[in-house]
Amino acid sequence: MTGGEFIVRLAQIWLTAGAVTGALFLTIGMDRIDEDARGAYVFRPLLVPAVLLIWPLVLWRWFVLETGRDNWAARHRPPRKQHLVVAIVLAGLILISLTAGLMVRQSWPGDVAPEQLTRAVGEGQ
Repeated sequence: MTGGEFIVRLAQIWLTAGAVTGALFLTIGMDRIDEDARGAYVFRPLLVPAVLLIWPLVLWRWFVLETGRDNWAARHRPPRKQHLVVAIVLAGLILISLTAGLMVRQSWPGDVAPEQLTRAVGEGQ
């Protein structure tokens, strides 16, 4: 088996596992973990491509929510102290980038006359 055949076979296995997970989750699991999704069958086909690709995450979250191990309060608490640090660092990086860009920019030499690269329409050869 060559490298390309191996990658194709691995992708087939991954997508097959995703299809099985998607079929189970979208028909059985979604109704069990999300009460707002009960009876809402129109949007579920839109989730199929995502479930095919990230099926291990879907299985893990399904397990966590089914067993009641989800720490909802901690998961939705915003990390405000980290936001301040990141905002300050990004502002500094923007200033450094602008300063560096202005320092290394090239200026047009004043003693060189510009040349027209293309002829204007209607001019002779």
